[in-house]
Amino acid sequence: MARDARQHRHDLRAIAHQAMLDKNLQPDFPKAALAQAGALAGPAERPDPSIKDLRELPWVSIDNDDSMDLDQLSVSEKTSDGTRLLIAIADVDALVRKDDPIDDHARINTTSVYTAAEIFPMLPPRLSTDLSSLGQDEERLAIVIEMTVRADASIASSDVYRARVRNHAKLAYNSVAAWLENEGPPPARLATQAELRDQIHIQDEAAQQLRTVRHERGALSLQTVEARAVFTDGTLSDLAADEKNRAKELIEDLMIAANGVTARFLAGAGLPALRRVLREPERWDRIVQLAADLGETLPETPDCGALEGFLAKRRKEDPLRFPDLSLSIVKLMGRGEYEVASARGTPPGHFGLAVQDYTHSTAPNRRYPDLITQRLIKAAIAKGRSPYDEAELNGLARHCTDQEDNANKVERLVRKAAAALLLEHRVGEQFDGIVTGASEKGTYVRIFRPPVEGRVVQGNAGMDVGEKVRVRLLDTNVERGYIDFGPA
Repeated sequence: MARDARQHRHDLRAIAHQAMLDKNLQPDFPKAALAQAGALAGPAERPDPSIKDLRELPWVSIDNDDSMDLDQLSVSEKTSDGTRLLIAIADVDALVRKDDPIDDHARINTTSVYTAAEIFPMLPPRLSTDLSSLGQDEERLAIVIEMTVRADASIASSDVYRARVRNHAKLAYNSVAAWLENEGPPPARLATQAELRDQIHIQDEAAQQLRTVRHERGALSLQTVEARAVFTDGTLSDLAADEKNRAKELIEDLMIAANGVTARFLAGAGLPALRRVLREPERWDRIVQLAADLGETLPETPDCGALEGFLAKRRKEDPLRFPDLSLSIVKLMGRGEYEVASARGTPPGHFGLAVQDYTHSTAPNRRYPDLITQRLIKAAIAKGRSPYDEAELNGLARHCTDQEDNANKVERLVRKAAAALLLEHRVGEQFDGIVTGASEKGTYVRIFRPPVEGRVVQGNAGMDVGEKVRVRLLDTNVERGYIDFGPA
């Protein structure tokens, strides 16, 4: 039955709230956590002479237009050795101590959950969007990850330390990308400050160097299309594709490099750490078959370099359909996990990024593993003992992996609910799409316009991941996020 359009956002919020509960996530903050946040007098301050004063450096942030939970800043300069990059990470641990009420809640959810209708932040908004956020013109404590990148993208030197910083410009991905591509004017703060414009150009050059070398080593050139709900006066009006751009890639490349420096820093200090790993693809045989269907040959055993060569060629030859191929590969590769690196051994690296040393450390306002890593970094800087023993870290690694999976399921359900809401008046229409999943759990197809996924409940025999199909919309169920397809 058609619903009152004015209730669209309200309906989706209710669905999101219930989905959080169903997946063992807490949609609301407990009173103790809110009381602790409310009692904070202001941003963290530490009268410690070992904390460097770097407030005058021309730091900038680049994030989504509406993001207020800013986790990192960056600054750079040219040196005789290459490019010196500094990444400042919000010192969340200075306000959120291990085992206090705010930390207890963060440890349960382990991540902020971003749904189409509502954000469920890991930390109370007074922290994540204010006191622990690296907001424009605000002075904050930070963990700084410093590295000098040579022209060949190798790391000449690196260090990790504490500092005071100040964000001189809050920039947004889309406007920065347009400017870098000469498709738009510089954002306001860049237009009036040549030093900040130079900053972005230097960082962009270094990021492209890092990216080029990673891909030469086998990092995968994947390009998937994410659907973002668009509301007009509370009514869902569209699902817009949210694609990568040059500014997003800039930040991604710098953060990958920073996370590698962090992993090696902790290993050098002899401390255990949470590593982010992605094992070799679970269904490599099907990836090989996808390549064969396109006239290409991949080795019988997983090889990230060979896969990247195949992807790069397909992206050049068929850019229109490349996101569909990317989605198929992502589905076949399996999920990322957290594992503990310790004196007993180092876990496998990250197959998709083609790196061995990789952790999550650059988003402590949004991810609990990053907050854990921050505490380990501080222990290493102080030459102290780990605040976590190995058994505790192993339990947290499993828990963070599981809760991340649950958070992804909540986000996916609400995206599907939004898609069902958008399509509920189009039952009976036919759509072109691509098979994104085929297993005992069911067969799934993502249609191209709008870019949404549903289950094939009739006529799915013989369908497999990566196959292009034409389907008919049979039914939708907004509350359960169901979109049912059958043969055209």
